[in-house]
Amino acid sequence: MDRVEIEPTMETPKVVLDKDKAIIEFAGNSLPEDVNSFYQPVLEWIDKYIENPNEKTEINMKLDYYNTSSSKMILKILEKFREVHKKGFSVVVNWHYMEDDEDMIEAGEDYAEHLKIPFKMIPIQQ
Repeated sequence: MDRVEIEPTMETPKVVLDKDKAIIEFAGNSLPEDVNSFYQPVLEWIDKYIENPNEKTEINMKLDYYNTSSSKMILKILEKFREVHKKGFSVVVNWHYMEDDEDMIEAGEDYAEHLKIPFKMIPIQQ
């Protein structure tokens, strides 16, 4: 599978999708004007990945801020990995958040509760 790397902007996160190195990462802000067109190549890559996933998949979510439409897209992405988990593969979401960011803590906890896949809540020291 081809490696996908999308460089961050003020409105879009850095995205790294690398099956060979087992890296799936989202970092920065996610408030793209057109959330569907930004995330479409990501969803296509994930759809290919879940056909033949690695034995262990770790998703690193290092988002500083995201808007409502991005929240829905993040859920859609994580739901795809829930399917991998249901097939018996190891899946864990590493949810990184600033220690004092109550909104990001709550968001990670909400995703974890809804998705029923392993989440590691990882505080970032300021």
